Amino acid sequence: MSERKALLILHGKQALNEEVRAAVEAKRAEGWALSVRLTWEAGDARRLVNEGLAAGHTRLIAGGGDGTLRDIAEALANAPNPASLVLLPLGTANDFARAAGVPLEPAAALELLEVAPRAVDLGEVGGQIFLNMATGGFGSQVTANTSEDLKKVLGGAAYLFTGLSRFAELSAAYGELQGPDFHWRGELLALGIGNGRQAGGGHELCPGALADDGLLDISILPAPQELVGTLKNLLAGGLGIDNMFVRARLPWVEIKASRGLDINLDGEPLQGDTLRFSARPAALQVHLPADSPLLGGTP
Repeated sequence: MSERKALLILHGKQALNEEVRAAVEAKRAEGWALSVRLTWEAGDARRLVNEGLAAGHTRLIAGGGDGTLRDIAEALANAPNPASLVLLPLGTANDFARAAGVPLEPAAALELLEVAPRAVDLGEVGGQIFLNMATGGFGSQVTANTSEDLKKVLGGAAYLFTGLSRFAELSAAYGELQGPDFHWRGELLALGIGNGRQAGGGHELCPGALADDGLLDISILPAPQELVGTLKNLLAGGLGIDNMFVRARLPWVEIKASRGLDINLDGEPLQGDTLRFSARPAALQVHLPADSPLLGGTP
């Protein structure tokens, strides 16, 4: 282990988090030189990453939710100086951290400072980076207002249809997806392009995804008209939404949508008629548990 020094970039909303403060003080008592910087507005994460690297930090800690993690991962991936990343999950969903097996308790998460980092992939689209997942269609309209009735009908997939008070409001988007030895076109309700496995607060859109295989997992929820019309009955009857997905694993995929597609990129909105998603293999060094479900290769 090199010098026991790290920089924690903490989302401003977590400034008064006593559990985080106690965890930081505990690591300092163990001999770690742990500096803390707070984000306040857009662009702060990138600036703080660059300042930390310039100051000689080789280990950074992302303290916040999936959006904070995305911002810091993107800044690190584009920085000339290599540094590794520890995840301190403090958001509401923490989708990447949960799928990766990172502890949600601050003290336990900071113990990963002692674990050797592993190379993981990143996803890229239009020059933007995502660590976890891009979701499209209804999957991009995730809010905290999913109705309880919808949750009863759809279970863990309720977030896909958040904001819809009646099933009659369901409408599909026409899309075409093209990749190496893969072509799909048709009406779709939702789309997931995953480096990680879950989005929207826990639903596993890409249940087999690995973060170190150099590939993106593609999950399409098709919407033939007869399915849209009877979706409520099918799901209420116990068919289960996972049986409906079309899945593929690709190094890149290009998406064309007739009306444009709303994409959610680890919390960042993105729109476009034609979008090309690609994996950037082994682009980031991350301290993950040795038995992390997202790691498939050897260290």
